[in-house]
Amino acid sequence: MTGSFRVAGLFAGIGGIETGFRRALGDQLETVLLCESWGPAQQVLEARFPDVEMHADVATLRDLPAQLDLVAAGFPCTDLSQAGRTAGIRGQESGLVAHLFEVLRLAEDRGDQLPWLLIENVPNMLALDRGEAMAYLVKELNNLGYRWAYRVIDSRFTGVPQRRRRVLLLASRTEDPRAVLFADDSGGLDEEALHDDAFGFYWTEGRGGLGWARDATPTFKGGSTVGIPSPPAVWLRDEQPGRKVVIPCVEDGEALQGFERGWTLPADLGRRNGPRWKLVGNAVTVGVAQWAAERIVSPGVFDRPSREWARKGAWPTAAWGEGEKVWTVDVSEFPRLAPYTHLRDLLDLDKARPLSHRAASGFWRRLQEGNLGRYPGFRVDIAEHVDIAATDPLSVAV
Repeated sequence: MTGSFRVAGLFAGIGGIETGFRRALGDQLETVLLCESWGPAQQVLEARFPDVEMHADVATLRDLPAQLDLVAAGFPCTDLSQAGRTAGIRGQESGLVAHLFEVLRLAEDRGDQLPWLLIENVPNMLALDRGEAMAYLVKELNNLGYRWAYRVIDSRFTGVPQRRRRVLLLASRTEDPRAVLFADDSGGLDEEALHDDAFGFYWTEGRGGLGWARDATPTFKGGSTVGIPSPPAVWLRDEQPGRKVVIPCVEDGEALQGFERGWTLPADLGRRNGPRWKLVGNAVTVGVAQWAAERIVSPGVFDRPSREWARKGAWPTAAWGEGEKVWTVDVSEFPRLAPYTHLRDLLDLDKARPLSHRAASGFWRRLQEGNLGRYPGFRVDIAEHVDIAATDPLSVAV
């Protein structure tokens, strides 16, 4: 690649996409606009991208910078995710993506061609309301004359121990997104190579799910089935009693998303339940964006068989299309397999807090109401932790 690669980020969060592109492209990346409405996220962006123009409201954005190479938009998943309100693509938060297409049309009207559009969101949008969200996105892309492709990927392919499944959608009028998203496929993660000394789970669940993950955390999220925003917990089988069930520190969360530790420190309010975990949970994994950037500037070869899809029910996990037709592609959720960082090795155990008695006892009560959490030794250790936390004066409520 010669010259600079100019990027604008809408719904920018804490800059996960832009950080990944910067790692891939180095000094050739020129981030020229960031649009983000939430104050704590703005604080992080202003500290990490001090020379970039900031805009606070996508609804009032009318002019994109000229000669962009890519617009990125990890629009809100609040109304699309299983942990959210599931109001759908017309919901108050997720429906803000309509402003993305409005500003793209304005750019087209003034004759400014956009080579690439990158969108990221949760895979539940492929199934919710029979895939209404994806149907809406595809309709808007078709109206703009874009060819598009998308793929569900798992962030663990970048080497981070967080099982985070996301839809990555790439569209262009002039380029072939299939040569970016489908050129790589590792076939999947070797589950047998995972360690069995650390398991991530959501202590805010217990009746309907655990978000269970071996040698990884489950997907970070801003809410839970009992309405408590929280990081996941980790069960450390080989630790001493009282230290077997812990909450990772937020710096661990940053590392699990591929950021430098301390990335969200500019938004620190000095209290335990501040915004940093939510900022991390809403972010795009840096390594995912880095892979996409590397392939955008150096496309591979698309030579995988495709089958036309009838557009009935939930959308497939990988597909491409132009016009009214959609084709499915058989690929795994692991384009590559970067060297894997095992969960226990990533955690700063000196900063990890034991799950409090209040949190642990509530989780234990919910756990006993169902048939979940049957991994050998898990229930025994949870019950033991509840007993120890009840008499431990250092156990602090989450």
